[in-house]
Amino acid sequence: MAQVTVGWFEIPVSDMDRAISFYEKVFACKLNKQVMGDFQMAWFPWDDSGKGAGGSLVYHQQFYETSGHAGALIYFSSEDCSIELARVVDAGGKVQFEKRMIAPDIGYMGVFIDSEGNRIAIHSKQ
Repeated sequence: MAQVTVGWFEIPVSDMDRAISFYEKVFACKLNKQVMGDFQMAWFPWDDSGKGAGGSLVYHQQFYETSGHAGALIYFSSEDCSIELARVVDAGGKVQFEKRMIAPDIGYMGVFIDSEGNRIAIHSKQ
């Protein structure tokens, strides 16, 4: 990759409504809650044309509670996340989630565990 940039962040939560209330009070903003089956997100307001990465609160039992890794998840931007994911094992890491579609209009993602035990995601449109 010519540039390594963060394109998105996720903060895992165990109680979405409580977390939304907390962050709305702290940042004096309105979060946009989305429920997609057993997967929930609450997006922080952001401007696609501005600087900085957008992000959300996230709840999904399999993705966060069973992973064994706590803490925020950052997404690095990529042309095709399968390229970087293919390099993870040789570099000393472990692929947690192979490339998978988020939604047709959003693109793809994959998650790996780095050499230090951090969970890192990669996002690409293709």
